[in-house]
Amino acid sequence: MRRILFCILSALLISFTAHAQEEASNNSNNIEKQKVELAKKEEVIKQETERLKVIKKEVEDEIARYTNLLQQIEKSLQQVEDAGNKRLRHVAKAYEAMPPEDAATRIAGLDNETAVQILLKMESKKAGLVMGMMDTKKATFLTKELARLKM
Repeated sequence: MRRILFCILSALLISFTAHAQEEASNNSNNIEKQKVELAKKEEVIKQETERLKVIKKEVEDEIARYTNLLQQIEKSLQQVEDAGNKRLRHVAKAYEAMPPEDAATRIAGLDNETAVQILLKMESKKAGLVMGMMDTKKATFLTKELARLKM
């Protein structure tokens, strides 16, 4: 009877050991699978990070390029504006050299925007003399425009 009991216990022990080994093997396989999956995910994240770094660099380069282009455009616009102001100042000096009556007649014949720009470039005293020789309505209108622009 002891032998039978010993055999049964041995069989049970062997069965439990085999089952435990199988479960340990399954756990080991699961852990390995998880490690492989994590390694794959890590590689995907690493690749995506590199891709995003490349995109970020491209965007930064484009921003720098457009900033440089904008600065060049602003410089060109400033040069054009400076040239226009120089020409306008030259015209204003020509009107300052004329007798006030002649300058008033000619400036009154210009469109209002040009007249205002010329008067702004003239010395105040000479501009006042010229406006004093103009039609009252025209002089009043130009005075209002000058006041509005100087604010």
